[in-house]
This record gives sequence, C-alpha cells and structure tokens, in this order.
Amino acid sequence: MKKIIYISSGILVFIVLLFISGAIYTVSESNQGVITQFGKPMGKPIKDAGLYFKIPFIQRVNYFEKRLLVWDGDPNQIPTKDKRYIWVDTTARWKISDPLKFLQSVINETGAHARLDDIIDSATRDAITGHPLIEVVRNSNRVLPMLKAQETQEMQMAEKVADEIKVGREELTRGILTRASEMVPQYGIELVDVRVKRINYVEEVRKKVYDRMISERKRVAEKYRSEGQGKKAEIEGERGKEKQRIISQAYRKAQEIKGKADAQVTKIYASAYNNDPEFYSFIKTLETYATTIDKESTVILTTDSDYFEYLKEITEKGK
Repeated sequence: MKKIIYISSGILVFIVLLFISGAIYTVSESNQGVITQFGKPMGKPIKDAGLYFKIPFIQRVNYFEKRLLVWDGDPNQIPTKDKRYIWVDTTARWKISDPLKFLQSVINETGAHARLDDIIDSATRDAITGHPLIEVVRNSNRVLPMLKAQETQEMQMAEKVADEIKVGREELTRGILTRASEMVPQYGIELVDVRVKRINYVEEVRKKVYDRMISERKRVAEKYRSEGQGKKAEIEGERGKEKQRIISQAYRKAQEIKGKADAQVTKIYASAYNNDPEFYSFIKTLETYATTIDKESTVILTTDSDYFEYLKEITEKGK
C-alpha cells in the first residue's frame, strides 16, 4: 500500500516539475502557437486547442491570435483623378492565417501593422488617384430628394456629374481589398475586410467648399424669400379684392335699404297729404320758415305772396 502511495506521489511530483519547468503548455481556443528552439521554428504550427509537451528550457512557445484583428491606418492626403486633394482614413479587419510564415516574416503584430500600412495605403492611393471624387464618395447615380427640390444651376450640375458614376465607393473599396489581399499572404496574413472610415477635403479646399455651400444656402434662402414676397403680394391682392367686394355688397345693401326707406317715407308723406292736404301744406310751410328764417333774418314779402299766406291767415284769425 505504501509503495503505491510513494509511486503516486512520485508521479505527481514529476508532473508538477514538468509544469514548473515548462515542459507542458496549453493552447486556448483563441490562440495558435509555433515552437521555436534557439529562435528557429520547430515543426508545424499548433492551431488546435489542447495540452502539449515541449523540451523545457530549450524550446519556447510563440502564441498568436486566432481571432480577427483590427488595423487602423493614419489619414493620408491623396489627390483624386480630377485633382481634388482629400484626406482618406481607412481601417481593415485581418487575421493570422499561417502563424509559421507570420513569425518568419513579420515576427509579431507590430511588424504586421507596419506591413499593412504600406500595402493598404498603397492600394488605397492607387484606387483613389484612378477615379474622380464623386466615385469616391458616392455609391450610385441616385439623386437625393433635396437635390431635386433645389433648382439651382450648381445642383443641376451635381446631378449631371452623378449620372457619370460608373464604379462607386463600395466597388472601389472592394477593389482596394482585392489588390491588398494579393500581397499579404506572403506574411501569413489574410485580409477579411477593408473600409474607408472618413473622407474629408484638405484645409484649402474645405474653405472653398464651405464658402460655396454658404453661397448656395444664401441663394436658396433668397429664392424662398422671393417666393414668400410673391405669395404675400398674392394674398394682399386677394384681401384687397375681398375687401372691395364686401364694401360693394354693403354699399349696395345700404342703398337698397335707403331706397326702401325713402319709398316708405314718400308713401307716408303721400298718404298724409291725401288725408289732409291743407294741414300738410301748413306743416311744410312751417318747416320752411324754420329753415329759411332766423332771428337775424329780414324778409320783405308782398301781401299776396304764397309764403306769407299762412301768416296772413293767422293774423286775420287773431282779429
């Protein structure tokens, strides 16, 4: 029994010593490794996860990522085919496809990034310089609704240029990926995707573009103001016409009412005159006296004057 315990203890100690000495190593699901002996690769790369053995102190395990890695380049100033200078900022997704070749060519991820800088930047420059700016920033000939609504000369020119798009940004990016992918396998690298993150004008051109945009906005604003003034004049004209129509209708209505009133007055006068013509004549004469003679008036009348008739009768009746 003791012998078995001693043997088990010995085996356990041996295993512990192996781990301590580095004879046993593990490769995880996210890693892959290459064994080197005095800096020289030994055997094939280890891509499967598990427990492995190596010669302690002599051999070394070089681990590399198996997952996707990110390359983020620096913005570069590149001229387009139509001589527009722009800043182009690109990014890429890549992975280590052959760890042995990767170790022999670039050693580590830092060296890989240096190679990718040269390869992707070169492919991007070739693609940008071979195409006009409109194909770098747009994907299709689709005209935006905003451009359709603005009937300015510059917008019409933009639509005309848009009709000439033959490649587009998406296809241009795929071309960069294809060209760069042909050059990276020698480093044990596989490019998965390349994208243009941002495109911007250089400072000199940007100021001109902003000035042109401001000028365009001012022209559009002036157009809207002109349309507003025209609409205002139209509304004021309609208001004036409506006012005149209302006044005319009111005046006609007033004249109709006055006419009916005058007719009614005339009818009443006529009826009163027919009932007592002498009394009516008397009343009208008194009204004439009130309107024609005041305390400061002097009137000389003959005794047979119609005007003096009622005064004469009143005098005689008084006697």
